[in-house]
Formats: sequence, C-alpha cells, structure tokens
Amino acid sequence: MSAQDAQSLIEGLVASHGDQLRRFLLARVRNIADVPDITQEVYLRMLRVPNFDSIRSPEAYLFTVAQHVLQQHTLKVAVLPSAEWAKVLHTQASGAHSDPALEVAALQCLHRLQETLEKLPPKLRAVFMLSRRDGLSFDEIAERIGCSRPMAIKYLMKALLHPAYRSPSGAGTAARRRY
Repeated sequence: MSAQDAQSLIEGLVASHGDQLRRFLLARVRNIADVPDITQEVYLRMLRVPNFDSIRSPEAYLFTVAQHVLQQHTLKVAVLPSAEWAKVLHTQASGAHSDPALEVAALQCLHRLQETLEKLPPKLRAVFMLSRRDGLSFDEIAERIGCSRPMAIKYLMKALLHPAYRSPSGAGTAARRRY
C-alpha cells in the first residue's frame, strides 16, 4: 500500500470514526485539553504503520492504537512537576497564616516526595498518583493504564513497598506490611 493509499484510509477512518474516537478519549483523560494532541498522535501512529494491508480491521486497530497512546499519556502525566507541588502548598499556606518554619519543612517534605516518586518505575508511579492524588478506584485505575483490577492493586502495593518509598530509618514499614 502506498503512502497516499494509507493517508486515504486514515482520512476515511477520521471521517467514519473521528467522533467515536474523541468520545473514547474524552472518557479516559483527566484533562480534556489533551484530547486533540492524543488524537493527532493516534493518527500519526496509524500513518507510520509499515504494512497496512496486513491489518484485518482498521477500526479495531485504530482503537488499539488509541488505547496504547492513552496508556503512555497517563504514565507521562502521572506525576506533577515539583513546581506544581510547591504551588499547591503555597496556595494552601497563603490562606492560613502559617509559620515560615513549617512552610520550609513542608517544602522540604514535598521535595523528598518528588524525588521518591521519580525513583519509582513509571507504572508504579502512575498507579500511586492516580490512587493517592486523584482518588481513583482500582477499577478506574485499571481502565486508565490498561491492566486488570488485580494488577492495579499489585502495582499500588509494589509502589508502597518499593525501597524508594520507604523511609531511611525503616519507620513505618511494619504498618505497611499489615496491608
């Protein structure tokens, strides 16, 4: 299949399944402003398929590619940058007349949290953030990252038991083992 034929096929998929793809993505992303970029990435990946003739169902393949792009997007945006953490803390602290020493201690704590999260493998970090920051259920997390509910539970447990997450003194590890 030539590049022109592949482009024509993609244009046909956009015309016939574009709205359905957008609804699919809107139901699964946290920030709707990301949907156009994700949609574009899906179509770009479709254009890069080397042997389009071997695909039996282009529609099903389109949504399989979309699911993969969503998984990668979820992993990429799972952790807020440290500037975002500091902004959240500053917003909360500015409302309450807090002690500057407490603010410094909180910023140091957030910095350590950010460093610890960066040491976690991407899937563990994503599940941890989706659970703890976003408050999603295991079913919602499983759907977002493309795994089963038991696997989402396992990823969270691995994140909580990961050496990067444990305190250097070992304090609190006994409490985590009970779960």
